[in-house]
Amino acid sequence: MKSPLPVRNGVNATRVRMPDEGPWATAMDYVLEKFSHVDPAGIIDRFVRGEVQALGGEIVTPTTPLTEHMFIWYYRELPVEKRLPVELSIIHQDENLVVVDKPHFLPTTPGGMYVQESALVRLRVLLDLPDLVPIHRLDRMTAGVLLFSADPETRGKYQTLFEKRRIEKTYRAVAPVSDELEFPLVVRSRMIKSRTYLLAEEVEGEPNAETRIELMDTRVDPVSGQTLGLYDLQPHTGKTHQLRVHLAAQGIGILNDPFYPVLHEQAPDDYTKPLQLLAHTISFNDPLTREPVKFFSQLELSEFPNHK
Repeated sequence: MKSPLPVRNGVNATRVRMPDEGPWATAMDYVLEKFSHVDPAGIIDRFVRGEVQALGGEIVTPTTPLTEHMFIWYYRELPVEKRLPVELSIIHQDENLVVVDKPHFLPTTPGGMYVQESALVRLRVLLDLPDLVPIHRLDRMTAGVLLFSADPETRGKYQTLFEKRRIEKTYRAVAPVSDELEFPLVVRSRMIKSRTYLLAEEVEGEPNAETRIELMDTRVDPVSGQTLGLYDLQPHTGKTHQLRVHLAAQGIGILNDPFYPVLHEQAPDDYTKPLQLLAHTISFNDPLTREPVKFFSQLELSEFPNHK
């Protein structure tokens, strides 16, 4: 369902489904009650200015009856966001794909308190590509290679690669070294993630998550005296927080992870201590050219500098 309103300042218009019936005489009456926490004058002003539209582009006015349209779209009034002190860099760009190095702390897509300060919105504005959409996602706290589709006509071919698991990814992570583990190590478990609970969990049952872990290098931290390892991670599935959970379950939780193995109290971001997890490479056979391609992150993990 394509929005009748174009992307504005890198942000999509918001869609609202209208109820089939109710005590509201007009669509505006319903929106005012649904978003009663929002300044009503701003909502009314958008209807008056003709900035609320239905699927066919029809203007929804302050007097449009409740049931005249099933869906309506409008632009949210966005608060001013403080720019995060991190920057994106472009690895590759053509008419179909934009590949970037996403920094730690920047979310892939708008959500919660981050709208303009997301990789998607920043790129749409920077490149003047309103149709840009992410083909996959990285956690806000994870850095590395991230792919975006620039052309709606070819988007489905690239999305199919991910849906059919025809993508190979490697990650790098820094975590403690355990003498009790032998590498390479393959971890398999059953993982679940509820929308109502912050953390992913391992439970009994048939495995649905698999990660291969290889220890690449070690060093002794001069401050703590702890031996740290640089790990190569190859996920064969893509469960939420899979890598973080699998390493924590082995007793080698990723450095600076506020969730695993112990959930820390919410605190402001400490930009000097990013999660030591990096999406290092992504490779696949391009569905358009049929040629193999591989993209490498140019970022490094701060606890293992100069090691790419």
